[in-house]
Amino acid sequence: MSYVDDILNDLKEKNPYEPEFIEAATEILESIRPVFNVHPEYEKNFLLERFIEPERVIIFRVPWVDDKGDIQVNRGYRVQFNSAIGPYKGGLRFHPTVNLSVLKFLAFEQTLKNSLTGMSIGGGKGGSDFNPKDRSDGEVMRFCQSFMSELHKYIGPDTDIPAGDMGVGGREVGYLFGEYKRLANVHVAVLTGVGLEFGGSLVRKEATGYGLVYITQKALEPRAESFKGKSVVISGSGNVAIYAAEKAISVGAKVIAMCDSNGYIHDENGIDLDLIKKIKEVKRGRISEYLDYPGKSKTSEYVEGGIIWNVGCDVALPCATQNELSEKSAKILVKNGTKFVAEGANMPSTNEAIDIFLKNGVMYLPGKAANAGGVATSALEMAQRSSRLSWTFDEVDQHLKRIMENIYVDIDKVARDYGFENNYVVGANISGFVKVANAMVAQGVV
Repeated sequence: MSYVDDILNDLKEKNPYEPEFIEAATEILESIRPVFNVHPEYEKNFLLERFIEPERVIIFRVPWVDDKGDIQVNRGYRVQFNSAIGPYKGGLRFHPTVNLSVLKFLAFEQTLKNSLTGMSIGGGKGGSDFNPKDRSDGEVMRFCQSFMSELHKYIGPDTDIPAGDMGVGGREVGYLFGEYKRLANVHVAVLTGVGLEFGGSLVRKEATGYGLVYITQKALEPRAESFKGKSVVISGSGNVAIYAAEKAISVGAKVIAMCDSNGYIHDENGIDLDLIKKIKEVKRGRISEYLDYPGKSKTSEYVEGGIIWNVGCDVALPCATQNELSEKSAKILVKNGTKFVAEGANMPSTNEAIDIFLKNGVMYLPGKAANAGGVATSALEMAQRSSRLSWTFDEVDQHLKRIMENIYVDIDKVARDYGFENNYVVGANISGFVKVANAMVAQGVV
């Protein structure tokens, strides 16, 4: 058996109840097999044994009081996976599906994603099984304050800098930062994605969605293609999906379908993005409300509980959540003639779906490369706050565009260098891994 096989078997034995983590680790380790022929020193230094284990996992209870005066208890987590190239960086997720397996997979992916940005940031992820949906501002504030009362012991501007993720938007980040500031008595960049009034960065809200389109544009160029005139289906209707749609429309694409967890809206004439923003960002409503507005039901359809990938398109941008795009959905996309898939969410395509894309010549950009714009702009926010300067929207946007284009150039070159031309899964995983691995070897057994 090979070194990678040994590590995978050991991983499965040690983590039998963590399917998401095992799936992510398997995808990454399988794709970096060629590295060990070029770098035998990695096996000599037992690199993978250390690489797949988080440096630290923090689990804690989060007691809080709801509006009825009843005591609630949730579980909080922070997985500090790898700090070889910089302090831990990665979001906090508040959602009922949060568990240790999910957060270990996200933190593992985050380690490689952060490496691809070219910035000095390591990988981490955290969150809670708390669901902020339908909770009052007071309940969310009390939960966030209790959560931070424990988490603050383990984070700091040179140690671990969390940000938002699913269920953690500007409101939640504001409450978390306020409690950290009260406890630590310092006003530092310990959370990114904060409000513009107290150190936030322009473009942060748009960054992941914009970055997704920037890297896809760059990948289309050598294929003599562009977004202009192409039909686009985007899963999700949160920040990533909305701003991917906004940027895609601005460069000439037509977004024909978007969704939330209940169903999807489809309009061959193009989605009214301003209306989606009103429903989701202002009203915090359901996408089904789209048809309630005058005239929309004449050109649009709402499909309750349907699979959005049934909608034929040129470009598919999965921007909702992990494992949303199955092997069955991938086959539907291929059958319908979709040629380009780029991930705005973290690992939204299953390993089986990825195989379908690669075998059928679909240009596929994995999330660790394609959705790195969010964390890249978080690092730009850290730079601005450290220097007490605020850059203009265009300045931040240009930095973001350059970073995303450089990521594509890098993963494309690495894929070709290792004999896997157009396989950006291999390119992204090897590129991100080698940088972290070299840092770990240089720093000794720590």
